[in-house]
Amino acid sequence: MRKHVAALDVPLAGGFAVVALLLGHEPPPEGWRPLGPVGYALTVALYATLAFRRRAPVAVFAALHALWLLHIALGYWPVVESAGAMLALYTVAASRPPRITAGCAAVLWAVWMLAGLSNPAHSDMGTVTAQSILIPCVFWWFGNNARRLAESNARLSAVTAQLRREQAENARRAVAEERVRIARELHDVVAHHMSVISVQAGLAHYVFTTDADTARTALGTISATSGEALEELRRLLAVLRVGPEGVGETAGEGAYRPTPGLGRLEETAERVRAAGVEVTLQVTGERRPLAPGPDLCAYRVVQEALTNVIKHARPARAAVRVDYGAHRLTVRVTDDGKGTVPAIPGPSTGHGLIGMRERARIYGGTLAAGPRDEGGFEVLLTLPL
Repeated sequence: MRKHVAALDVPLAGGFAVVALLLGHEPPPEGWRPLGPVGYALTVALYATLAFRRRAPVAVFAALHALWLLHIALGYWPVVESAGAMLALYTVAASRPPRITAGCAAVLWAVWMLAGLSNPAHSDMGTVTAQSILIPCVFWWFGNNARRLAESNARLSAVTAQLRREQAENARRAVAEERVRIARELHDVVAHHMSVISVQAGLAHYVFTTDADTARTALGTISATSGEALEELRRLLAVLRVGPEGVGETAGEGAYRPTPGLGRLEETAERVRAAGVEVTLQVTGERRPLAPGPDLCAYRVVQEALTNVIKHARPARAAVRVDYGAHRLTVRVTDDGKGTVPAIPGPSTGHGLIGMRERARIYGGTLAAGPRDEGGFEVLLTLPL
């Protein structure tokens, strides 16, 4: 981009040179010599330096004023080269600090005054003095404003680039967090439903030839449980398959059915009972709708806790108690089994307990899990309402 802008200085220098040559072709004021071959050559050389004004503004200013001094010393009309001097000062002011610009402005003032003093026929030194002060100040002011504007634009560009990088990083972080959430959901769905299916499949295999009714009931539970697992998996995977207009590519209303919540605890309890674990469900307090996030969090904690009972504590009895308080929701899942599950907090590698704790933390709640003194295991979730 800068190279393209600098390339524009070549035709600009050519245009200034043509105007200066046309002006020099006119008869000069009294006291000045008309341009000859040397004067024309000096004029072309002087304006040719402007082609490099953006690359080396101070050097161009110095070279141009040196040629201008030679032009004045030879008796040629100084006004012919004055436009180039003004543009050179403007370029320095637009690209260099004020202290450097001040020195260049002083040089322009001195050359302008010298040009006025070099012509004995020019008696109006007051006008020359005013011009030598006013013109450098004007071009310094314009150039300095251009420099400040360019610096401001550069800062804004840097801030914009930084914001874009931060937005990209936030987007990557959001994707990673969403993947973690989906992974946790998949873990909960697969762990719970597959535990029930595994137990029922084992039961059906064991009584297949001796108790057809029990085997048939177990197979029915497997069918219902696997269907519900597929439904939840389809809903989760629909999030990962979104078309150009934000519509899930997995067609059908089932892909976007509401996420499960405490309203489906009875269904979960029935599945666990079918797996051979006696479950009691108790709800106290004024039952009311919850936000989707905390509702799903409480449901998944109960689901994971009952899954752990199936995996680790059978045969056992489990109790689920949900208490709707004025300002918080308390969910307690206990069992009297003999199996053991690592407690929270502690050096546990179980993803289920870690997932439950993280769910509670996301919604400002707490989760405690560990063995009970009287035997069995307890999971206690508290969520602010």
